[in-house]
Amino acid sequence: MTTLTAPVSSAAVLSGLTSLDAIRTLLRTLPGPDQAAQAAAAAREPTLTKPPGALGRLESLALWLAGWQGRHPPQVETPRCVVFAGNHGVAALGVSAFPAAVTVQMVLNFERGGAAINQLCRANGVALEVVALDLDTPTADFTQAPALEEAEFLAAFRAGVEQGLRPADLLCLGEMGIANTTSAAALALALFGGTAEDWTGPGTGVHGAALSRKAEVVAAGAARHVPEASDALDLLRRLGGRELAAIAGAVVGARLNRVPVVLDGFICTAAAAALHALVPGALDHCVVGHASQEPGHRRVLDTLGQQALLDLDLRLGEASGAVTAVPILRAAAACHAGMATFAEAGVSDA
Repeated sequence: MTTLTAPVSSAAVLSGLTSLDAIRTLLRTLPGPDQAAQAAAAAREPTLTKPPGALGRLESLALWLAGWQGRHPPQVETPRCVVFAGNHGVAALGVSAFPAAVTVQMVLNFERGGAAINQLCRANGVALEVVALDLDTPTADFTQAPALEEAEFLAAFRAGVEQGLRPADLLCLGEMGIANTTSAAALALALFGGTAEDWTGPGTGVHGAALSRKAEVVAAGAARHVPEASDALDLLRRLGGRELAAIAGAVVGARLNRVPVVLDGFICTAAAAALHALVPGALDHCVVGHASQEPGHRRVLDTLGQQALLDLDLRLGEASGAVTAVPILRAAAACHAGMATFAEAGVSDA
C-alpha cells in the first residue's frame, strides 16, 4: 500500500494566512496528486475481471481517489461533511423568499438532527459538522460596499482551512445562508461574465418581479466591484459571504491534507471557482456531487469542465447533493480494491 507522509501542521498553515497575498502564495504551491498511488491504481485497473471501461466513471474515480488520498487501494471509510453558515447584508434587499433569521433557525435544526442533511449523513455513514460564522453580523450589502473587510474574510477563510485539515478520507462541503445564491450569482457574473440573468435563479423560491429584483442586485454588485477588484480572490471577498470564504478555505485545507473533496451545488461551486480562476488546477482534488436546479450551476460546471456525479433536480444546499454522491465514490473504491484480477479468478483476458 502507498501512503503519504504525515499531514501538515494545522497551526503552521493557519498562522501563515495573514493576508490575501499569503493565500495567493499558498495557492501557487499546492501539492499535486500522489504519483505512486495513482500509478498503482492505473496498473491494477486493467487487470480486473471486466472489459476495459465497463465500469465507466467508477474506474476514473478510483484512480482519482487513490491519487488524492495518496494510498492504494483507495477507500472511503471516514468521510466528513462540513456545512458552513453565514448571513448576508443583501438579504435586506428582498432577494430571498425567507428572512435572514432563518439561517440561525436552520443551524439549530441541524444541531437537533432535523434537517435533510442530518438524514442523508446518517443514511450514508458521513460525520456531520456545522460551523456557524458570525451569524449575528451579516456581511455588508455588496451593492454599497465590499461584503467583507479583509480581516473578516481571512477569519472565515481560516475557519474553512482548519476544517479541511481535519482527519478524513473524503470531505463533503455545503452551506446555509439566506441570500447566498445572490452572492454566488454575483460572484459568478464577476468571474465569468455574461448577464445577471444568466446566473440568477429562484434560490429559495423567488419568481416574477422578485426574481427580476434579484437579478438587478446581482448586476449592481458585479458592476460595482469588478472594476475595483485586484483578482478572483478579491472578488470572493467583495461579493461572497463568510460561508463562501470558508468553503474556499476548506478546499485549500483539504488539498494540503490530501483529502479529496465533494462540492455541493451552485454556492459551493461558485466559491471554489474563485480558486480555479486564480490558479487553474486548484480544484483538481474536487468533484461535484450533483448538478443543481439553479441555472447558474450548470454554467459554472461547464466553465470548470466538471461533470457532476448526480442529476436529481436538487436545489436545497446543505451539502445534500455532495453527501448523496458518497455511495458512488464508495462503490468506485470498493470495486477497485475488491474485484479479482483475471489471473486470480482464472479468467481469460484475451
